[in-house]
Amino acid sequence: MTPPEKSDAAADTLEGGPRRGRAGTARRGVPLPLLLPALIGLAFLLLPLLSLLVRAPWSTLPQQLTSTEVWQALKLSLVCATSATAVSLVLGVPLAWLLARTEFPGRGFVRALVTLPLVLPPVVGGVALLFALGRNGVIGQWLDAWFGITLPFTTTGVVIAESFVAMPFLVISVEGTLRAADQRYEEAATTLGASRFTAFRRVTLPLIAPGVAAGAVLAWARALGEFGATITFAGNFPGRTQTMPLAVYLALQNDPEAAIALSLVLLAVSIAVLAGLRDRWMTAS
Repeated sequence: MTPPEKSDAAADTLEGGPRRGRAGTARRGVPLPLLLPALIGLAFLLLPLLSLLVRAPWSTLPQQLTSTEVWQALKLSLVCATSATAVSLVLGVPLAWLLARTEFPGRGFVRALVTLPLVLPPVVGGVALLFALGRNGVIGQWLDAWFGITLPFTTTGVVIAESFVAMPFLVISVEGTLRAADQRYEEAATTLGASRFTAFRRVTLPLIAPGVAAGAVLAWARALGEFGATITFAGNFPGRTQTMPLAVYLALQNDPEAAIALSLVLLAVSIAVLAGLRDRWMTAS
């Protein structure tokens, strides 16, 4: 008769490794010095969101969400966020490919510059855009003098501000996917006579499509929630530059119930984004 220890060892060998079931986790337990701050951190993150639900004006919520101002801001937010995502895709995917597939001097420094808007205060990004693309900016003065194009305080300015803060999310996601993809398929395509662009379009792009989609969703969500760079570079004009976050800020000063209603819309969009990325980020490996 096989001893219990050997039976367990044999079972572990057949199953590919030691058992890691719930019983083993329960036997180990959770140290109190880790459990207590973990629960406090969880409460710290959840209580503000739950407070929105508790204080929401549920009886008047349909009226709040069907007002002309809300739909105007929501429509503008959706259009600008989608446009900013399109700009990020057109410019960000080639940039990610450049960082992942080519070697050039200063690549690490360029990567740091690309990710800088992730940690840069958005209002600083808005100020930088003003000095670059404003009517008296480094580039904006020539756009105004030669083509009569003025970007600040316009809907196009909203798209530019949102693209500036959202594109790094897409670049990081696509670059990571490119680094994980097998380059042998591209090499095989070039060996068969395809150009590098054809290999990228016909081979690489289908391989990294999930990463591109995830990056696009993140960029869209970031653009939808942008506030600092938008209000600094594009202003807060209803119907032209007032997006949902700006509408929340304005409503909070005069009508807190409307601000809560608008916040609930953005909260629902954020939850939908997380649900869409569930299989990528929220499942155990």
